[in-house]
This record gives sequence, C-alpha cells and structure tokens, in this order.
Amino acid sequence: MRIELNPYHLDSRLVDEAVSRLKKGEIIIFPTDSLYAMGCDLTNKKAILELAKLRGVKSSKVNFSLICTNITMASNYVKQLDRSTFKLMNQHLPGPFTFILNANNDIPRLFDSNKKEVGIRIPDNAITQSITEKLGNPIVASSLHNEEDNIQPYFYEPEAIFEHFEKIIPLIIDGGNGHLEGSTVVDCRNGVEIIRQGIGKLTY
Repeated sequence: MRIELNPYHLDSRLVDEAVSRLKKGEIIIFPTDSLYAMGCDLTNKKAILELAKLRGVKSSKVNFSLICTNITMASNYVKQLDRSTFKLMNQHLPGPFTFILNANNDIPRLFDSNKKEVGIRIPDNAITQSITEKLGNPIVASSLHNEEDNIQPYFYEPEAIFEHFEKIIPLIIDGGNGHLEGSTVVDCRNGVEIIRQGIGKLTY
C-alpha cells in the first residue's frame, strides 16, 4: 500500500494508519530529512528480526538507528549524557545527524545482543516526527539501500521505491523525493568524531 503525505499539511488519518501498522508489527518505508528508510516499532522483537532479515543480517549484528521525537525520548535508551554532548545534540537536532552514543541496559535486551552503543536520529521531517510522536517510542530504522545500483546506492524517488518494494513492504509513505546523501554520523562516546560526513554540517 502506498500513501502520500504532505509534510506541510499532514493528514492525521494517514499518520494514524502508519502508527497502527507499526503497532501491529509491520515494517513501513518512510521519508526522513536525508534518505528514505524502512523501519519498525522498537518494542516489537519479531518486527526487528524481520527488518534484519530484509537487510540480510542478524538483528544482533546490524547497526540500526533509533528514530526519536526528541532528546527526551532518546535519553530512555542511552547512558546519561554529559553536558557537552547534550549541548551538541540540542544545537543540531532535529536535523540530518546520527549520534552514536553509549547504550543503556535496555538496548541489549531489545536487540538480543551485547550492543554497547546505539545510533540516535531525530530527523527534521514532519512526517517522521508525527509518526514517532503518536507511536510513543522510537522506530528502529535502516536506510533504504539499492543493492542493484553500483552508482546510486540509495533509493530516493517514491515511484522507484514503490516499484521495488510494493510486494515486500506493507506500507510505503510517499513524502516526495528524498536526498541522495545520508545523515552525518557523529561518534560521541569518547569526544566528538565524525564517522561519516553527510548532509549535516557539524559546528562545535
């Protein structure tokens, strides 16, 4: 199923549809402020396993991000943030950044792994923000890779996304064309280190 959502005039009924499907354990495709992503409800282990299967890896090995509504939601899954890290995140979020932080004890339990770190995303995208807020907890997400294209490794056009995934993913949200570049990945576990330069320009 494909639905169109205008980030400037959100249809609350369609947002509710997306949230309902997440709560049922379904995987959805949705836009962010960088790449399109596929994701599921963090509280549904079966859905996380299915998401990992789609990526071709074990859930204990894959590096998913948690898409949150705000830093308060994110803080439920990470160890206490020091002042400088909180300030850095507060200055750049919402925005096209993934912050790698020390995970608290909930993350290994949720992913059946010994993960000690977690990627946090708070996209500057009204569609994603609205869905996550209504869901009440993070979405486990992975960027929408195009394994068949050696030149352009990510899907960004809704029409191409639908053609490729319509028989695989129950709900695809068309929020307009995505970007060709991912978020900037910043490791804050020991100082500040840019792991991948993406759309976001870090200032500190």
